[in-house]
Amino acid sequence: MENYASTSQLLANSTFFYNITIDMEGNYSHVSDSYDKNFEFYGGSLLGKPFSITLHPQDIEICSKSGEQCFRQLGKLIPVTLRKHDGMGGYIFTQWEMQAMVDEQGTPKGIFCIGYNITQLVHTQLELASAQTEVERKKDQMGEISFMQSHIIRKPLANIMGLTSLLLGTKEELQQQNLTRLILESTYELDGAIIFAFNPAQPWYHH
Repeated sequence: MENYASTSQLLANSTFFYNITIDMEGNYSHVSDSYDKNFEFYGGSLLGKPFSITLHPQDIEICSKSGEQCFRQLGKLIPVTLRKHDGMGGYIFTQWEMQAMVDEQGTPKGIFCIGYNITQLVHTQLELASAQTEVERKKDQMGEISFMQSHIIRKPLANIMGLTSLLLGTKEELQQQNLTRLILESTYELDGAIIFAFNPAQPWYHH
């Protein structure tokens, strides 16, 4: 128990770390100044108040189960991420390590907790995940465009180029008419492919 008191004293004026203890009734039995200042919107110190008062409702059970785990694994630090009210209708993310406190006789005395604010880290991770998703989406789009260029658009374009060369090389009127018709059909096909490439919802036009 003396170790916990020494650690609490060491972290008493910490700017970055919160230090709290929860008694066996689920109330705050110690709160560091940094923790109290961050949640002073409740009015006065949190000392003696239920631990759940600062938590997101969905995280209360997570916190309780982590506390139970502390007593099943005495001497081990149990990590847990919890959302805390920010006093403005939202929540901040906090990371904690918790350990069971017992006296010399092994009698449970409460839970010792050290934590810090990881809201910025969580937001950065979410932004990174969103950016990665956008990159993957762009890669898929580029793949689709590449497929359009190499398979769908180039086919009628190659037909037009080949038929035009044949047209320039023939003097027979009937042959010229047939080649002109084929060029026109390939032109319609190319036009439809281009429209589809930029607007996939548009039906592919076939002449």
